[in-house]
Amino acid sequence: MANLIPVAKTVGANKMVPTISIPYPLGDPVTSEDEQWKLRYHRVGVALDALETDVEEQTVFEV
Repeated sequence: MANLIPVAKTVGANKMVPTISIPYPLGDPVTSEDEQWKLRYHRVGVALDALETDVEEQTVFEV
């Protein structure tokens, strides 16, 4: 999971899941607690799927 995908690519990360923002990578304080939970649940699910996925080159997973 990365806030800055271009930086993650530069340092050679092979699997990248975009996060929301630097101060709140898995949340958005402007939304309700329920919406934040759904957002976090989804992003972590994508990250877990990314861990199980074989990749040949740098891959940014869609969220």
